[in-house]
Amino acid sequence: MGVDKNPQPPPPPPRWAVELNNPPPSRPKNTSNIPDPPGFSAQRAIGGKQKTSQLPARKPPTQEETDILKLKKSWEIALAPGKQLPMQLIMSYMSGNSLQIFSLMMVAMLFKGPLQAIAATNSTFTKLETEGNKGKMILVKATFVGMQCMLLALGVWKIGQMGLLPTTQSDWVAFEGERICLEKAYFAT
Repeated sequence: MGVDKNPQPPPPPPRWAVELNNPPPSRPKNTSNIPDPPGFSAQRAIGGKQKTSQLPARKPPTQEETDILKLKKSWEIALAPGKQLPMQLIMSYMSGNSLQIFSLMMVAMLFKGPLQAIAATNSTFTKLETEGNKGKMILVKATFVGMQCMLLALGVWKIGQMGLLPTTQSDWVAFEGERICLEKAYFAT
C-alpha cells in the first residue's frame, strides 16, 4: 500500500455551510415592501451577533397573568382523566367478561390508577396553587376527584359484567336462614 503523493483537495463544503457563513443576498426591489416574518430581523441576519439592548425587552408577566395560566394548566390536569374514559371503556369492552388474566389485570388497573390519583390529589396541584387562585383550586380538585371516580365506576361496572359483584340472590344464600314452614303436607300411598 502506497501513500498517494498527490493528495486530492478536500471536497467543497456543503451549500448550507457556505450560506450560513455568508450574509444573505440583498432583497430585490420588488419585494422591499413585504414585511419580514415575525421574529426575523434582517439587520440581525446580516450583522451576525447583535447587541441585545437594541431588541425590545419583554416585560415579565404579572402575578395575575401567572395565576390565570396556572389555573388553565390545573384545569387541563383535572380534565385529563375524563379524556381517558372512552379509551378505558373500549378496552374494558374488548377484553371480554370471562375470568382471564388480561381482563383481571385490566380491572386491577382500573382501580389502582384512580385510587392512587385520588390519594395524591393535593401533591398533584401544589405547584400550581398560589394565594391568588386558592379558592378556585377547590373546584378544580373536586373535578379531578370526580373524573377519577368515573374511572372507578367503570371498574365497578366491569367487575359487575364479569360476575364478580354479589348482585343476585344466589350470591347471599350462605347468609340466609332456613325457612320455617307454616304447614306440612303428608301423602299416604
